[in-house]
Amino acid sequence: MASYTEGHPRWHRTRVSTFWWLGSWPYMKFILRELSSVFIAWFVVMVLLQIRALSHGPGAYNQFQQWLRAPILVALNAISLFFVLFHAITWFNLAPKAMAVRLRGKRVPDLVITTPNYAAWLMVSALVAWLVLGG
Repeated sequence: MASYTEGHPRWHRTRVSTFWWLGSWPYMKFILRELSSVFIAWFVVMVLLQIRALSHGPGAYNQFQQWLRAPILVALNAISLFFVLFHAITWFNLAPKAMAVRLRGKRVPDLVITTPNYAAWLMVSALVAWLVLGG
């Protein structure tokens, strides 16, 4: 057993950069996915503010739309859209790892799980576009 005293020198520890995750794409993708949750929250706040403006009548909603036209909000919403799409895509790609589906003792291929997710996303997006664009 080693004997330690108060004056014992500290063990050598290599310094790790704060940006260690930039050196590897899988780590960077993980950090970006975690960061995307902030922008998901921003989207939720924007939808809630939009619903609030709608509930206060046409004047409040027009004022809300004017506020949304500010260049900083347009840029922030564009960045948020990118991160929401990134979050959705990485989530769908993680689904096969989260659900180990077995059929007749063999694991189902990843495409069998991810393809229906993307198909449902496409159908819901098409339905929303049809409703918004006045179909």
